[in-house]
Amino acid sequence: MPAINDIAWLQEQLVDLQSQLAFQEDTLQALNDVVTRQQQQIENLHELCKSQKNQLETISNEMEKDVVEERPPHY
Repeated sequence: MPAINDIAWLQEQLVDLQSQLAFQEDTLQALNDVVTRQQQQIENLHELCKSQKNQLETISNEMEKDVVEERPPHY
């Protein structure tokens, strides 16, 4: 039969392990929240870049069209 001190020590170890597990679960959830938020930010930035690229292409095409349509004054 185990000694009372052994049982108390095992119970203390079990409580410590449960505390560590709870802390790790909280930490994991916090990290998951950060990763989820960062992924959303990446997606938003990607959409913004696409939008700005399209705007730049539109402006560039309009400027090229204006240059091609202009005739020098000596014509």
